[in-house]
Amino acid sequence: MDPTGINHYLEAASRSKDWHDAYLKKMKKCRFDTIAVHGVYSMQEALDFNQGSIIEPIYMSSSQAYRDSDEMEAALSYQIPTWCYSRIGNPSMYYLEGVLALLETYGTDLEASCCATSSGMSAIHSACEPFLTVNKEKPDAKMNFVATCQIYGGTFQQFAIRKDEEKNIEWRKVINSCDLEEWESQIDENTRFLYGELPSNPSQAFFDIEAVAKIAHKHGIPLIIDNTVGSPALLRPLQWGADIVIQSVTKTLSSSGFSIAGAVIAKKDITCKECEPLMKEDFGLYLKTLPNRDNGPNISPMNAVMILNDIRTLRSKMDLMSRSTLKIAKFLKEHKHVEQVDYLGLEEHPLHELAKKYLVLVDSEYDEQYGERVNRFGHLMSFRVKGGAQSTRNVFDGLQRIWRATDLGRIKSVATIPAISTHQQQGEEGRDLADIPPNLIRLCVGAEHPDDIIDDLSQALEVLDGKEIDQSAPEYSRGGASSSTLRRNTLIEMIM
Repeated sequence: MDPTGINHYLEAASRSKDWHDAYLKKMKKCRFDTIAVHGVYSMQEALDFNQGSIIEPIYMSSSQAYRDSDEMEAALSYQIPTWCYSRIGNPSMYYLEGVLALLETYGTDLEASCCATSSGMSAIHSACEPFLTVNKEKPDAKMNFVATCQIYGGTFQQFAIRKDEEKNIEWRKVINSCDLEEWESQIDENTRFLYGELPSNPSQAFFDIEAVAKIAHKHGIPLIIDNTVGSPALLRPLQWGADIVIQSVTKTLSSSGFSIAGAVIAKKDITCKECEPLMKEDFGLYLKTLPNRDNGPNISPMNAVMILNDIRTLRSKMDLMSRSTLKIAKFLKEHKHVEQVDYLGLEEHPLHELAKKYLVLVDSEYDEQYGERVNRFGHLMSFRVKGGAQSTRNVFDGLQRIWRATDLGRIKSVATIPAISTHQQQGEEGRDLADIPPNLIRLCVGAEHPDDIIDDLSQALEVLDGKEIDQSAPEYSRGGASSSTLRRNTLIEMIM
């Protein structure tokens, strides 16, 4: 082995890092939309390495070749930056991770790193699992974590079954996340982290991030926030004291619906009393190079670049969809067949004033259209149908423009009944804790004109007046007017 050879690569890596750090400092000075469009992909990189490609290339290669043994040794011992193997790192993954780290720290002096994953659920597992290791000094101590019960159904299952039931790691549930004393009362010396999702899916729970972060840090533990619904266009939890942010990138960030992905974005030097040095100093890098290297949940290059294209217009889409959602929520709250509407944008919502502190359209004060700080409350809302579960199914089946699917954050409007879909497995008791009754429809408003979505909701709700669904629609596409069996049979006939 020639140490001079390795030094050559170490020196080159140092020069590259210096240039890259300087470029990132320039990008951090740009506005949110500029960062979303350009990210960390520079013109110099395009010209030097990518044939001048304006758009980030998709690197579909599974691995990287090395010039010689010295470069390979330096790379695989993590002494120099490397792509090495696409299970760990890849240029296309790096472009996505870089822009997410910049967007989640926008408007602050914070530095963050990101580890993109294959799904939102793998992001949640990746963010939480490293803190749930056995304390060798207290091997018999039962670990616990504190999290709100108003969370996505898949998260509920991961916490309740995979961690609490199977691994005997106690999930201490916060019922009223606005009650700071309830958070505090759940924490003891064996608590590893606090966790919350806001706005929550689907019930719109919300809490004071800044206050809860202070509680976590007082006890030397991190606060982890799922920011899937708000996205960095409306909410950046790291700015308010959170240590780690989770994104189900599949949702709001990837509005086209082409990709499945997740991300863990962590600020440098997280609060953690039982962390090894790298885990504390750079949690995102730690995930990528150690546990996720070994467990393999990271994102694919194709998905990474497809998501990048969706992110470029994130702010304008969140503005449009938020405004449309508010208009639709106002329509529904006056409808005779609607029992309740849950949307933080409604002034009468009990958490409206708290949400106003945090949910702000980024850079609205610099926008010629607004010229001041403007609140936006996102694309997710829910409403409860009068008459119980069957009436709710009838209305749901009557939708013709709004898609019936377990999805959210789409460019197209999508609805589901969480009690029979996304939150079905957590059981009736778990749904009661999270306030998810069987007559609740979750609606995620897309980029259509809101009047057309209102028209679709109006005609679907008319089912409760005994009115028929428009018979001009083909039977295989109609909801409440035909049975599922008939629709399936018609589809089979079309295929045949």
